[in-house]
Amino acid sequence: MHSIRKKYIGDRSFYRRAMAVALPIMIQNGITHFVALLDNVMVGAIGEMQMGGVGVANQLLFVFNLAVFGAISGAGIFGAQFYGKGDHEGVKTTLRFKLIIGAILLAVGLLIFTTLDETLIRAYLQGEGTQQERQKMLGFAKNYLHIMLLGLLPFVLSQSYGGTLRESGRTVVPMVAGIAAMLTNLALNAILIFGAGLGVVGAAIATVISRFVELAIVVIWTHRNKEKCPFVVGLYHTMRIPGSMARKITKKAIPLMLNEAMWAGGMALLSLVYSTCALIVVPANAIVFTVADVFNVAFLAMGNAVGIMVGQLLGADRLDEAEDTDRKLIVFSMAICISIGLIMTLLSPYIPNIYSAQPADVRSLASQMLLILALCMPINGLACACYFTMRSGGKTMITFLFDSVYICFFTVPLAAFLRFGLGFSILPLFLVCQLADLGKCIVGLILIKKGVWIQNIVKEEDG
Repeated sequence: MHSIRKKYIGDRSFYRRAMAVALPIMIQNGITHFVALLDNVMVGAIGEMQMGGVGVANQLLFVFNLAVFGAISGAGIFGAQFYGKGDHEGVKTTLRFKLIIGAILLAVGLLIFTTLDETLIRAYLQGEGTQQERQKMLGFAKNYLHIMLLGLLPFVLSQSYGGTLRESGRTVVPMVAGIAAMLTNLALNAILIFGAGLGVVGAAIATVISRFVELAIVVIWTHRNKEKCPFVVGLYHTMRIPGSMARKITKKAIPLMLNEAMWAGGMALLSLVYSTCALIVVPANAIVFTVADVFNVAFLAMGNAVGIMVGQLLGADRLDEAEDTDRKLIVFSMAICISIGLIMTLLSPYIPNIYSAQPADVRSLASQMLLILALCMPINGLACACYFTMRSGGKTMITFLFDSVYICFFTVPLAAFLRFGLGFSILPLFLVCQLADLGKCIVGLILIKKGVWIQNIVKEEDG
């Protein structure tokens, strides 16, 4: 019994280190998503069509956001390991790479959203409902999306700087910036949505301004604290990246970027399949995933803790310690997920009632979908921990197959077959699609047990 406890459970100092990394991320993301929930409630108070339109626009932006996150995370694998090695020039190189790849994705995203906006939005408006309702939802979605494009640049820059700070163990500054941004967003929402009567346009303006606030805090603090952030010294003297390093980072970043983009695309396709059940699924889905994001911060923060702590140990060439730390963090993450899932189960009948302006059938459907997500939270948490474990060791091609290929070539076709082939309604369809991630958990645990992820990818680099 003692040997099992020692293998899977850490001491107090271990959990203090884990929470020192995870808690600021958890607080930042928790406040971010809680304010997003309040934002969603405010938009929902205007009307069902407004909330549906904003939900569709955010679904499209979600794909772009995760593509940026994936590309930056590819460089971040090296950033965490370079920091563990004590190589600040290497960290600086990874930040330059993030800025360059972010600029490229920004240009691609703006091109797609300005030329294919209506086509992409209409794809989500195929469920049961009147043509007039579809046109209203389309109009709200376009208005919101076009203003939100102004916030893509500060988002890319904030992700680049904030990610590098976290990889260097400085998680508090991004947390403070995120909190300030979300409080700004909340205050401006109240003023612009209701006070100025701008509706969804006001919600978009508030979000864009909040992103500039977040960017200003992160960038100003980083450049004013060069002794704590030596990687910014001479950062913009040149944007040149050594060819060998650029190839290595690109080799890791491209699969992660494709993974996040394809995963987000797969989630968007799942939402598309769900929406064909009925038009009320669109606002219900917007409620469900906004609420779920608040609860999901726990296992996502623990996943980030896995990536940062294990990545730093791998970079320092402490491979056995990295394996031991990873195993204990996965167990800790699962314990947290079970607890949060239980809380979410108890609250799922009541949370949708905060959307008092929404019809009863929308709130009832959202409540039942939330219950399904709550019961499946341990599955999602385990899959997340496995994903970040593979990523910490630079196994981005495995994560690509494990994550996005799985959802795009298994879960989405399964959903399409159940919906269009067998005529499943929304609730059984949603349940089966959530349970499908059990396959990912099994594969992930097998790969972790084999130790294929345990490698130091910066050992031979000189920065």
